[in-house]
Amino acid sequence: MKTLAATTMSFGSTLTALSIGSVGLLILGLQPVLLGQLLTTGVVSIEGVGLVAMGEIISLGLGVLLADRYLPLSRTWRIATLASLLIVGFNALACAVHGDLAMTIVRAITGLAEGILVWLTTSIIVRSRHPDRLAALFIVVQTLSQAVVATLLSTAVIPRTGWQGGFMVLACLSLIPGLLARTLPQHLQPLPTQASGGIRWSITTLLPLVIAFLQMAAVGSLWAYLDPVGAAFGFSTDQIGTVVSEVLILQVLGGITATITVRYLNPRLVLFLGSLVLGGIALILTNLAHPSFTTFAMLMALFGFTWLFIMPFHLGLAFMVDSSGRVAVLVPAMQLLGSAIGPLTVSLMMNENNVLVVPLFSGAFALFALSLKLLGHKPLSRQLGLRENPQ
Repeated sequence: MKTLAATTMSFGSTLTALSIGSVGLLILGLQPVLLGQLLTTGVVSIEGVGLVAMGEIISLGLGVLLADRYLPLSRTWRIATLASLLIVGFNALACAVHGDLAMTIVRAITGLAEGILVWLTTSIIVRSRHPDRLAALFIVVQTLSQAVVATLLSTAVIPRTGWQGGFMVLACLSLIPGLLARTLPQHLQPLPTQASGGIRWSITTLLPLVIAFLQMAAVGSLWAYLDPVGAAFGFSTDQIGTVVSEVLILQVLGGITATITVRYLNPRLVLFLGSLVLGGIALILTNLAHPSFTTFAMLMALFGFTWLFIMPFHLGLAFMVDSSGRVAVLVPAMQLLGSAIGPLTVSLMMNENNVLVVPLFSGAFALFALSLKLLGHKPLSRQLGLRENPQ
């Protein structure tokens, strides 16, 4: 029986963990492709698209939280195998259901199982020697995986087999965690507070989770409605598609940059500046009546880079307030819930005549996170510069 310790993280364990978590998060990059096909073929209504998308993402986040609360650390390969089989089964079942409610239920249950895979990966990451760097690498791997599979589905699979073929490919890929499960560490050591009864919650320990939630709500709000926002500014479908591709490229660059720098930059400073940038982009868009395409593209390029650059620093901040790693395990759940709740909040206030309320809400989430950063920590003057004695 293998036991994972911070000093014994093997390359195989690392690769397996990142692969399993990436499979669990594949749907985040595939939703635009698959849900668009469901809408086009009449499987779900336009209102149902939002329900299905938000239902699965929220369930994914809840899956992480519930797994951390109830699943044992001594059965990692069995848990990975069972979750893998559940995802395979419900992805296949999605091919046979029709209607908003049925598809939402199927995808929500799938999301719970996907969340278990993300929990397993995060549990291994927080026990590694350099969890912040591994978290940054995980973000790059999952983003590239989503981009490759989304391209495969949209160019080769769906044109030949329809949306059902897309879900079947996703089902086949979901077998990977089960096949790799035996190479996982077979027993994870409890984190310090797990052995002593749990997290000691306070404003300090809650703050990293709230900031992760708010910043991803700011990101998700704008990203989910990028198409109608671009159209409201008068840009064509081709121009908006170009911007989407640009954002995806800058996301990868942001993740790679974070992988290199995350051990040296102060998470508090990075997240403070990240909120400032996200809020600034949103407010600029709100106040631009007719931006040029170049201006819009540059703002969204900065948005894409900032998005993935700041995400590993959520984990770094969690470790700063709780070195045991128990708070850090919950960070992915808060990121996912923020990504879902942000667009859902905007949808309640938006209609065809006020699309530009979207960046206003995105900016509000970012500035709320900025305010909490200023109020919740020591003076900013003590946060400037590089982290001392990086490990």
